[in-house]
Amino acid sequence: QVQLVESGGGLVQAGGSLRLSCAASGSIFSILVTAWYRQAPGKQRELVAAITSGGNTNYVDSVKDRFTISRDNAKNTVWLQMNSLKPEDTAVYYCAARDFRVSGYDYWGQGTQVTVSS
Repeated sequence: QVQLVESGGGLVQAGGSLRLSCAASGSIFSILVTAWYRQAPGKQRELVAAITSGGNTNYVDSVKDRFTISRDNAKNTVWLQMNSLKPEDTAVYYCAARDFRVSGYDYWGQGTQVTVSS
């Protein structure tokens, strides 16, 4: 079983930065693909960024060149550095993880609110 705990959300002005952290428990972190999702009010949850244990990353187009996902397997931690934030980035951000052998994300954090004011 894997537990994920996010931190680092908050209120920031447009153009500002935030860094989200996701701490994972469990000994299988090294085989997990980890990701950040977000859900804005009235919208579906969307994948923002993902990273494999080997460091391969992918991003949704709307955050490319602004957000950076990273991880430290030794610390069982994943980060999302968010720069040049826009009001449309406002959402609840969730950390997620899955075994690399399956397609669906099995493990989810409780979410952290990110609010970007204009």
